Amino acid sequence: MTDGDEADVSAEPLPDWPVALRGVTESVVTTLGPNDRWNVAALGLHAPDGADATVESDEPRSAAPVTATTWGNTRTRRNFHREGGGVVQFVSDPRTFVESAVTIREEAEPVVPEAHAWVEIEAEQVASGESEGTRWERWELHPVETAVTEQTVPTINRGFGAVIEATVAASRLDVPAYDTDVLLARLRHLADVVDRCGGHPERAAFATLDEATGWRDRLSADVADDVPQFDEARR
Repeated sequence: MTDGDEADVSAEPLPDWPVALRGVTESVVTTLGPNDRWNVAALGLHAPDGADATVESDEPRSAAPVTATTWGNTRTRRNFHREGGGVVQFVSDPRTFVESAVTIREEAEPVVPEAHAWVEIEAEQVASGESEGTRWERWELHPVETAVTEQTVPTINRGFGAVIEATVAASRLDVPAYDTDVLLARLRHLADVVDRCGGHPERAAFATLDEATGWRDRLSADVADDVPQFDEARR
């Protein structure tokens, strides 16, 4: 390779995100742990302020990076510090989101089978602080390599959205900054949405959420009896 060729390679633009991002896009991230297995966790991706990070657009792209925030001493935070990055993945299976958000899931490979697209990223800590006793750290995510493995036709399912919101509410139950009674009321409502609007994957995902978090145990008996049950969905 000539010096000129080396210059051309170094001038190549870095890869970009393979999907459109706007607002906060929910994703799954895998990070390599000290046991050489990939920890799977939920991660909200914040598009740059003032401009969505989009693909296949003629509009100028924002130079600002995509960011994410970790809360508490999570495996993702520790592995970001240890390894300097991970693999962000985009999935549409609600069961994957629940397993990532409220259970410990580890894989031998960095890309989960359910991923439609993935992005290997470098994670750079750019800010940190404390909110109501919980430490947070903000990270800039810089794509290194990307791939689209499967294309799907998007559909709208209120049950799917309810599962995602339920994982957020359940993960905040023991965080001092959030009111437990408000979160429990939200979970009751979201269970009702899944019962009325979700399919088998959403019901099975909510059943896993129930088992992993035990949020129903915090309800009074008369209230708990009125909340839909999803045990059958897991069979």
